[in-house]
Amino acid sequence: MKYRMAIAAALFPVVAWAWPWSTDMMDQPSIKPQEGEMTPFPKRSIPVGTERIDDSGMLMTEVANREEAKPLTSPLPLTPANLAKGKALFRIYCGACHGLTGKADSPVSPKIGAIPLVDDYVQKTLTEGWIWGTITFGSYIMPAYGDPKARDDGRGANDLSIEERWLVVNYVRHQLAKDAAAEPTKTAAAQ
Repeated sequence: MKYRMAIAAALFPVVAWAWPWSTDMMDQPSIKPQEGEMTPFPKRSIPVGTERIDDSGMLMTEVANREEAKPLTSPLPLTPANLAKGKALFRIYCGACHGLTGKADSPVSPKIGAIPLVDDYVQKTLTEGWIWGTITFGSYIMPAYGDPKARDDGRGANDLSIEERWLVVNYVRHQLAKDAAAEPTKTAAAQ
């Protein structure tokens, strides 16, 4: 009897270890891409051709540089939700260089020559398309947040989708100056 108990105790861990819950990657269920219904393309994939479809399903003619983007206007409505999204994206991607208020008051701004985005030049002279093109293709010091392949030097991150870039443009053109005016100045806050 003791002999049988010893054998059972010795075998139990082996039986428990090899039970059906011990699976490995080789035995997992898998779906082959050619089987069943086709899955949708990834969100930021770009169809081959001369036109792009952005994340919201809008058809957009592809532009090759900032100059071609100049006549474009924002296809997104000016809603409080869109402006809030644009503000969040601005703070993440633009705030480090242009300042959180767009006044080019960050510690980095004077070192790199970042321009204040609340000035009349940006707010009244530059078109929405030009601002979108600058975000997309970058400029002399600013990296491209759109398509880095369009630049000769290949710099860029492709971090922002077409829609996200338009959200930032809407915020810069229609809300940034108001937010900056409501923000207390550094000298007033220091007193």
